Amino acid sequence: MPNEYIKDFPILQKPMNGKSLVYLDNGATTQKPLSVIQAVDDYYTTFNANPHRGAYDLSVKATEIYEGARETVQKFIGAANSYEVIFTKNATESLNLLAYSYGMNFIESGDEIVISIAEHHSNLVPWQQVAKAKGATLKYIYLDSVGRITQQELDAKITDKTKIVAVTQVSNVLGIINPIADIVKKAHSVGAIVIVDGAQSVPHFKVDVQALDIDFLVFSGHKMLSPMGIGVLYGKEALLDKMPPFLCGGDMIDYVWEQETTFAPLPAKFEAGTQNVGGAAGLAAAIEYIGKIGFDKIEAIEADLIQYAIPKLKALPYITLYGSDDLSVKTGVIAFNVADIHPHDVSTILDADGVAIRAGHHCAHPLMQYLGVNATCRASLYFYNTREDVDKLIDSLSRVRGVLGYGS
Repeated sequence: MPNEYIKDFPILQKPMNGKSLVYLDNGATTQKPLSVIQAVDDYYTTFNANPHRGAYDLSVKATEIYEGARETVQKFIGAANSYEVIFTKNATESLNLLAYSYGMNFIESGDEIVISIAEHHSNLVPWQQVAKAKGATLKYIYLDSVGRITQQELDAKITDKTKIVAVTQVSNVLGIINPIADIVKKAHSVGAIVIVDGAQSVPHFKVDVQALDIDFLVFSGHKMLSPMGIGVLYGKEALLDKMPPFLCGGDMIDYVWEQETTFAPLPAKFEAGTQNVGGAAGLAAAIEYIGKIGFDKIEAIEADLIQYAIPKLKALPYITLYGSDDLSVKTGVIAFNVADIHPHDVSTILDADGVAIRAGHHCAHPLMQYLGVNATCRASLYFYNTREDVDKLIDSLSRVRGVLGYGS
């Protein structure tokens, strides 16, 4: 079935090493539509200047583009105010900002920080550091047999000592959609704040921070069609107000004396130095592009691809799948292994056929240990993928064992 969106993505129309590209690593980064590329190009060729700092027309225009992008993000995630949107480099930087600005200042000895075993290292390692520095306890929510977080586990792990619950909305390995509403309800009932890693959710379905009552949300632009180097931290105003700055320097100050400094109000307090205005312009264009398609259409395409792919993978007797294939709790991420073949070898062989997948631990070592494997293969889908892409994946996988002498 032809995909009407492929025409918007220049890279998907170019052969790689003489072969058409089947790009199935969207969980790592997505490709960029021409409208996003053009938005970045327009900024640098027409409006490039330092925002907030100049009284001349070009600087004023750069400021309008930058702040306009913030308002676009605000509406996209349903934030109450644009100043609750902080631009960062990516979700990793956003999480580190929270760990060091919130965690290091408001966590005390004996407190508990709760995360899931399925967290990306970006939402795990910073909390390890906070717990060690502050004498807190880092606790893990474990998964059921198909990778889901259960209410029983939430009730067992989130206690009156819990101060932070930091959890991914969608696992970058298993594609499982976690029950954020239930997690927020439980965490808030004991007075804890909730930090949601939306890197794998925000690009794929509607996330409304007010409807979910999320305290903090982080995500990366490059996983949702925009350039690399731009990310978002959303936070409730009252929480952001009481947090000290993460970085200090230009544009985040109110006034500086020789021995003292007063800080600018939100969002400038957390945006020291010259910001990535071109990236913000690209992120706004990406959000506009997604809006024109609509999340209903995006979800429908991904559901169709998953429904098509999983039975075909199950039909290959040497494939092991990980996680649930229940579409009601799953996005377009498929983790699997090929019997006797290391995932890196699988990925290399598939690449020779023009099929790009991810192989390794996916920045989730504890989850790999929990699953009892060292690594997996991962195919991650997006709306510009097709059933023909799935067929090419299956066809290439059918030859992997033979290439290495194991037979079919």
